[in-house]
Amino acid sequence: MSGPEPGGGPPTLEKSGPPGAPEAAAPQAPEDGGRAGRFWSARRLPAALVALVVLGAAGVLLYDVAAVRAGRPAMSWRRRLADELATRPLDNAWVIGGAAAAALIGLWLLVLAVTPGLRGVLPMRRDTPDVRAGLDRRAAALVLRDRVMEISGVQSVRVDVGRHRIRTRARSHFRDLEEVRADVDTVLADGVRELGLARHPRLSVRVSRPVKR
Repeated sequence: MSGPEPGGGPPTLEKSGPPGAPEAAAPQAPEDGGRAGRFWSARRLPAALVALVVLGAAGVLLYDVAAVRAGRPAMSWRRRLADELATRPLDNAWVIGGAAAAALIGLWLLVLAVTPGLRGVLPMRRDTPDVRAGLDRRAAALVLRDRVMEISGVQSVRVDVGRHRIRTRARSHFRDLEEVRADVDTVLADGVRELGLARHPRLSVRVSRPVKR
């Protein structure tokens, strides 16, 4: 409900409905085969770095093994590494640190392998099975912001589009806050529906008066 903020600030209207009620969600479009998953990132940079490291290490090791087979002494780094592994205790700080670093790198690679990535792209509804489309979250926020700015009484608005929720913070310099919030809810619901997203994010709307200076 609207009313003065604590400390004499401007009135604010954030949610309509009884306390504890779920936030309003954009009306769902008919689900006629329009399901679509998130886009997977190619992750070319991590893959290229891992490939270069593995290729370089394998090449050096293969060259050293071939040199030993040909009667030459092993490289100093391999002799030193073998000596360190044979003499250094397992509770040594360098051993523990190296093992922790290897475990973290392995965990990071596993996370990259099993997660889609591309969090900034929202999948759109697949009306045609052979076509996949995505919408950049910043572009979606810009479209919804322009739609809300056309509402009478809205002075400024900020729209943050997430994967599961759209947060809208609007300031109204005239008209009743409840009326403005109702218009914002309607415009956002229509705007989200027209974006054609595969999964409609929930709407979180807050309307307030501008701060008087």
